[in-house]
Amino acid sequence: MRERRRVFTVAEANALLPHLREVLGRIQELRRRVGEGSDQLKILEVLWGRKLAEPSNPDHEEFLRHRRAIGGAVQEIEVLVREEVLALGIRFPQGGLEHGLLDFPTILDGRWVYLCWRPEEDELLAWHELNAGFVGRKPLTPALARRMGRVRGGDEVDGHPRQA
Repeated sequence: MRERRRVFTVAEANALLPHLREVLGRIQELRRRVGEGSDQLKILEVLWGRKLAEPSNPDHEEFLRHRRAIGGAVQEIEVLVREEVLALGIRFPQGGLEHGLLDFPTILDGRWVYLCWRPEEDELLAWHELNAGFVGRKPLTPALARRMGRVRGGDEVDGHPRQA
């Protein structure tokens, strides 16, 4: 059975932006916590070296607490990404998680392309070819927006079944 891809219209993607902005904010906060915890672990490792992992070390409990906090935050990020972004049919391009970039699969004139969004944009303003990435962003004009997400003459695009 072939993988089903969701085909977004510009209106459908724009309707999801408030939710996605909130999810990305939560992810960025969790990433900040991971960074802070990692910094604390580095300090402890500089102070103690391998002795930090020994239960008799005076900073061992702090070491364990930071490791648990980092692991929990990473796990939360994975759940948010999987359940609140990927499950909707949206993808992170390369560097997307770090910078909050999202791609919404759509079709334009019978071929797959991505609607491209970043959190500082109030609505979708750009799109790009599948292999172009962020640097290949092109302006999303009203005329293009009306043509995106439309399947002509059947339920398949580029050999992939359309998922509504």
